[in-house]
Amino acid sequence: MAEHSLDKAGLIDWLGDGQELAVLDIRPTEEVGYASPLFATNLPADRLETELDRFVPRRSVRTVLVDGGDGAAERAVARLAALGWTNIHFLDGGIPAWVEEGVSLPTFDIPGVPFVTRIREERQTPVTSAIELKALRDQGTDVIVIDTRTIAEYEKAHVPGAVGVPGAELLLHFKDVVPSAKTKVVVSCAGLPRAIIGAQTLIDAGIANAVSYLDDGTRGWTDAGFELETGRTATVGEATEQARRQASEHGERLSAGDQLTFIDRQTAEKWNADEERTTYLLDVRTPQEFARESLPGSISSEGGQLLGVSYRTIAVRGARIVLVDDLLGSRARIVAHWLSRRGFEIAILLHDFKAQTRAAA
Repeated sequence: MAEHSLDKAGLIDWLGDGQELAVLDIRPTEEVGYASPLFATNLPADRLETELDRFVPRRSVRTVLVDGGDGAAERAVARLAALGWTNIHFLDGGIPAWVEEGVSLPTFDIPGVPFVTRIREERQTPVTSAIELKALRDQGTDVIVIDTRTIAEYEKAHVPGAVGVPGAELLLHFKDVVPSAKTKVVVSCAGLPRAIIGAQTLIDAGIANAVSYLDDGTRGWTDAGFELETGRTATVGEATEQARRQASEHGERLSAGDQLTFIDRQTAEKWNADEERTTYLLDVRTPQEFARESLPGSISSEGGQLLGVSYRTIAVRGARIVLVDDLLGSRARIVAHWLSRRGFEIAILLHDFKAQTRAAA
């Protein structure tokens, strides 16, 4: 297996050479936790044979498996090579060897926290502490908290009275959730990243309201001695036409300085069939919408999650990313606004899913 072995120096070189590269942490999910030290895609060893094609669509792409130092990656490489993976490798010593010197090393992706804190510093994103939010409410100030996590996360625990609006849905539902421009808006998540990105998205889109993020999110709220609320107490439904019109207007403002590439379905299919380049078709609508109708070959990748933990879906560094959305496109615009700043090559495909549904009927 010597020809499949890769040492730490070799992986560092590959991470910086600009060519397509897939890195997968094959340890059990519970062992990896929130993220691998490499910020690589986590695909446990027992799922490799059945799911690797989804994460690495082209079997000729340089692919590196990283284990916990137990030899699982070397064994998996042998199996996958026999199945037709022609450029498959394992990292010598796995994660223990990668982190043993305790020095800062390259990562597969840009971790969420460093990226958003840099955005906060550059843009001076306004912040509201839990104590300040409580005081505003006690004073009877017109203020609303918007929780930008997934609805499942929102249900587990959120700031009392918060409305659950996943990050990529912010512009689509904003007018329905915040009808008055005088309302103060505080964006929350579990900590910092999605709250900062959510608040700055609204600001960049030209929302007239005073917008800030809740410092440390739900954690900051409990650290201040306040209780959280559970359940689906306030979430959004179908966006009204008025909300959709405003989302279109603010989506255009958000993208005013972005160099967006829009493609049609035929181009996306051509890219997807390209044997020389990897393309992901990522549907940034809600999982429920994706389940009702979707494009062949696309993957459900809820926009807000894609922003926060892109490495969980995009396993091939240097791949083309096609964001699939409905004709309004406000969710794809939000995702493109931020992912393009992290070095991803982004294109947007807007599709008439309603027409697709009518045709199917």
